[in-house]
Amino acid sequence: MEQNDLRQWESLCIQDEPAPCVAACPLHVDARSLTGHVAAGNWRKAQLVLNKTMPLPGILGRICDAPCRVVCNRAKLGGAIRIAELERAIVSRDGKSKRVLPLPKKPIQVAVIGSGLSSLTVAWDLARKGYDLTVFETGDSIGGGLVEQYPKQLLPETIEGEVKRVGQLGVCFKTGADLETEEIRASFAAVYVGLDGVADPIFDLDPTNPIPKARFVGETATDGLFAAGGYESPVWQAASGRWCATSMDRWLQKVSMDAGRETEGPYETRLITNLAGVEMVSAVKMADAQAGYSQDEAKAEAGRCLQCQCLECVKACAFLESFGGFPKTYAREIYNNLSIVMGERKSNKLINSCSLCGLCEAVCPNDFALQDLCLEARQNMVAHDKMPPSAHDFALQDMAFSQSEAFYMARHAPGTSESQYLFFPGCQLCASAPKQVKQVYDYLRKTLTGGVALMLGCCGAPAHWAGKQTLFSEELSRWEKRWNDLGMPRPVVACATCLKVFKEHLPQIKPISLWEIFQDTGTPQADLPHTDGPLAIHDPCTSRDAPVVQEAVRKLAGNLGVAMEELDLGRERTECCGFGGLMENANPALAKSVTETGGQRSDSDYLVYCAMCRDALAGVGKRTVHILDLLFPDPDISDPAARPRPGWSRRRENRQQLKRELLGHLWNEAMEDGGDLNKGMTLIITPDVAKVLESRRILEENLRQVIRHAENGGTRFRHGETGQFLGTQRLGHATFWVVYAPTDDGYVVHNAYAHRMEVVGP
Repeated sequence: MEQNDLRQWESLCIQDEPAPCVAACPLHVDARSLTGHVAAGNWRKAQLVLNKTMPLPGILGRICDAPCRVVCNRAKLGGAIRIAELERAIVSRDGKSKRVLPLPKKPIQVAVIGSGLSSLTVAWDLARKGYDLTVFETGDSIGGGLVEQYPKQLLPETIEGEVKRVGQLGVCFKTGADLETEEIRASFAAVYVGLDGVADPIFDLDPTNPIPKARFVGETATDGLFAAGGYESPVWQAASGRWCATSMDRWLQKVSMDAGRETEGPYETRLITNLAGVEMVSAVKMADAQAGYSQDEAKAEAGRCLQCQCLECVKACAFLESFGGFPKTYAREIYNNLSIVMGERKSNKLINSCSLCGLCEAVCPNDFALQDLCLEARQNMVAHDKMPPSAHDFALQDMAFSQSEAFYMARHAPGTSESQYLFFPGCQLCASAPKQVKQVYDYLRKTLTGGVALMLGCCGAPAHWAGKQTLFSEELSRWEKRWNDLGMPRPVVACATCLKVFKEHLPQIKPISLWEIFQDTGTPQADLPHTDGPLAIHDPCTSRDAPVVQEAVRKLAGNLGVAMEELDLGRERTECCGFGGLMENANPALAKSVTETGGQRSDSDYLVYCAMCRDALAGVGKRTVHILDLLFPDPDISDPAARPRPGWSRRRENRQQLKRELLGHLWNEAMEDGGDLNKGMTLIITPDVAKVLESRRILEENLRQVIRHAENGGTRFRHGETGQFLGTQRLGHATFWVVYAPTDDGYVVHNAYAHRMEVVGP
């Protein structure tokens, strides 16, 4: 990834854009953080927020007119946050002036005329930068205009304290000054004239001709002469003084006056906050309006703040939430991960855990497609030989099994040599419900005219998800070649993932969903299994951009008399079940959490039309039925919603058995020798051990290979007390260890584990 690519990705994410109140404030006081600290009772941190951006907080914090309230998202939901009253509560609680250390002194003298808010702000900002400041006031006291303008109880001794703090920066104050224009202009490198409350400027200035006009309203500079502050709003007075101080500093240093000042002053933020479901809460009333908010009242009022942020994708996606960031930070992590030449790549798990489902893009206001970024990163890692084999190895082996002679086949229906259609059930439906695959194929052959061919195998999605583009292309080419050999029949696809893969990568084959076919042909009249209440429809994530398929399933269920319930995250906003994108392989714990969260969206039983969605949800105890359970109910299963998830070994056995039965039942052929996974060895496995094997993704086929190897002269160890054997063998990228004991009935398996390590001898 190039730097420009990273910048483009980062620019799409608006999470760290300022809240509307922060962007609208001329001084950019972080009201969001401030209210958060007050709500938590952390007054010291709230004061630090004010001190960071507000000049003279002891004064301005008491008289702020809060222009930010106009854009407050809480305004229509109980009234805008009373930020001015909160600021007053903060500074009233801790009115002590704190000393500020300036930068080293510069040998440059600057004069400030007047001691209103803008003038004191200029003195405050420039003195902290090390300039030698002198403030000239024609009146008898510094800040006298403020004393006259505001009630004494609002600004008690605060003005004196803040002026003292400015004086601690080395600023010299002169009251009763007799201002001689030429003398002052000749004695100082730059002169500022404060227009706070002044009808006619002291010097001949033109405040309507600012530099530049679009940014510094009310300022001008001619030979080092500056002016600002001509506003009624105290916040705008202080802000214009701050902008003018910046201009003076740049003018004195002979650098650009406007570079990098695009967001100086109020501007429109890109941040969007979803207000759906936010309750209306009225502003907290003050028991004593003159005294202002008490601490408890201030905390309650600050608690109304929505803490505006986007995070739409993080709120919807457990994957994004689990890594503690948001898309912009993840883009940077991925960029850094791909840039590493030597050393540990700490973001591999982040990259490989994404389900690639696209929910983030669907809910993002700017269509930030993190799934595309993660997939590109995987492809990059594979291309540069940086992808850990362990991330996706199990899924790729399972795909290889589906493409092997143990399962794969493609042929016309018995007794035919041409086909108008091709039924492609996909590998996982065959692994989950092989009996229903046979029923569907029988039904299609009876219903569709022109002949229906059958192809068993995988669409290649695991290779695509793993970033192995070469392998993926090979699988697609193989599929297309066999499709051509069959005479290019139109594919009828039962799996939403296969349909998505074909539509995106083999559009010329014009695939159609099985559920759309059922709409045209009608459905079997079956006695529905008993269900309590409505079924909540869970759409597979790969159907996100297939509204026609989603609607077809709903119509099918409706025709069957099923009462349906829509989930909040459904249709184009549906979420992954935890299997997609190989999440379950790269991060099993996260996948389980994702599945559990998805299963809690409704108390109703779920209705799905993806085999892996059904099995994933069933695996965490969520009662779930596949729509084929309704169309072709199994008379031997009274409660299909309680059907357990087949284990990894059973899934392979189901595919193999399906092919064997189809060959025997339809074509009167026997399975070729070598296709039986259970041939020649009986394993005895308790339920507890089976659960361990399932969690570790150790297949019974692996156990047989290791035991057979150990019993035929391979490495094995014998336990002196139990007599059990520990056999080991490296299979592919993993070394397997199996604890077993031979018996007259077969081999009892006591434990097994595997690791990505090669054990070598001398």
